Amino acid sequence: MQKKALTIDDDREMLDILGKYLRNHGFSVTSARNGAEGLAVLADSRPDIIITDAEMPGMDGFTFCKKVKESRALAATPVIIMSGKKITEGDMIFGYDKGADDYIIKPFSYPVLLAKINAILKRAKASAIPGPVIVKKHGFELDTEGRCLKISGKPVKLTSKELDLFSLLTSKSGRVLSLNQLLETVWGYDPAKYNDPHTVEVHISNLRKKLGTRLASRIKAVAGHGYKFE
Repeated sequence: MQKKALTIDDDREMLDILGKYLRNHGFSVTSARNGAEGLAVLADSRPDIIITDAEMPGMDGFTFCKKVKESRALAATPVIIMSGKKITEGDMIFGYDKGADDYIIKPFSYPVLLAKINAILKRAKASAIPGPVIVKKHGFELDTEGRCLKISGKPVKLTSKELDLFSLLTSKSGRVLSLNQLLETVWGYDPAKYNDPHTVEVHISNLRKKLGTRLASRIKAVAGHGYKFE
């Protein structure tokens, strides 16, 4: 079955090039010029993946992503944010905090973007298979099927990747997980083609901030190896 993509950018040339590339690789593509148009498109169709620019007139990509992830009907739809100006670590963290499944800097390699898209779609398909329902320990309660984390009984709002990362680390408590293992398991990347540690580091940093001091201190960086949960 042909996969469906929604691309959003106020740069018409960018939309044309990206759309042509994706169509040449098996996607049907719908486009929009800003976040508001993107939401209007989503009212009539359900793409498998959304690729949106960060900066656009009207509703920008960050606001659009937040609205998608806050919608019960749309929240499971993966969103990749792309930008040529919002390129700092803080910008990326802001995007992930709005729920982005990935963040890519312009100009980018189209084969790398396609690899990211395929990895995200593979991961989304795998995560649809129910696992253990409730995990309770160290003062937190993790519902892996309901996609919910509570700490001391209070819900903690995590992005999809942050929740997957926390779930993996805690399920392998005491075991050091390499950056390649994390990239392959949480993001679905092939380490032979993509092994940028910054992706993991940004998510770990953001995750620690949301967990609070006590739980955050249990996520240990093991120099030259990876991370573990104690």
